[in-house]
Amino acid sequence: MNLAALIIQLICGAVGGNVAGALLKKFNLGTLGNSIAGILGGGIGGQFLALLGIGGSAAASGLDVGTLLSSVAGGGVGGGLLMVIVGALRQMLQRKPA
Repeated sequence: MNLAALIIQLICGAVGGNVAGALLKKFNLGTLGNSIAGILGGGIGGQFLALLGIGGSAAASGLDVGTLLSSVAGGGVGGGLLMVIVGALRQMLQRKPA
């Protein structure tokens, strides 16, 4: 795994988490919560794409265009997705029983 690709995934994950929080106010965790969930989701999403062999980031020795795009996509989507999952779980736990 290329360290630069991992850093890009984490940054894009934070951005993806905050964009998802801005678009989906219902699941918003606040800026810090969105960023933390996004960073975790970005790392997980990027690693998942690498395991699937998408973008070639698992075997890349340098930072080429394919690695860069897969890191941005995996990080951003993974970050947004994990933020929504955490936001939905938080909502479910905060509901009061009838």
